[in-house]
Amino acid sequence: MRIVLLLVVSALFLISMLHVYWACGGRWGAKVVVPIKKDGQEPVFVPRKLATLLVAFLLLVAACLLFVQGIYLQGVQEVTLLTFGCAGCAVIFFIRAIGDFKYVGFFKKITHSLFARNDTWFYSPLCLLIAIVYLFVLF
Repeated sequence: MRIVLLLVVSALFLISMLHVYWACGGRWGAKVVVPIKKDGQEPVFVPRKLATLLVAFLLLVAACLLFVQGIYLQGVQEVTLLTFGCAGCAVIFFIRAIGDFKYVGFFKKITHSLFARNDTWFYSPLCLLIAIVYLFVLF
C-alpha cells in the first residue's frame, strides 16, 4: 500500500506543478482539461492565472496531507487537523469524480469532446482512486 500512497502523492504533486506551468503561460495539455459547452467549440470557463495557482497550491497541500498522514506519521497517534484535512480531501475528490451531472464526472451529460473522453477514462477515475486512498489512510 505504501507504493500506492507514494504514487498518488507523486501524481498530486505533478498535477500541482502542471497547474503552475499553465498559470505561467504554458500551453501543453491545456486544451483538453477544460470542459467544452454543448456547441463543441467554446469552453465552459476560462481559467484565470490566480485561480490556477490556487488549485496548484491546494493540490500541493493535498499531497502533503496524504504524505504526512499516510507515510510519515504512519502508526503514530493521529493529529486531528490532519484527519479533518484528509477527510475533506476524500470528500472533495469523491465529489469531483461524481461530477456536476453536466460537464464533469462519471455522470456528465455532455460527452462529445476530447475533455469528456479524458474525463471518463482518466480524470474521474483518478479522482475516485485518490478519494479511496484518502479513506484507506483514514481508516
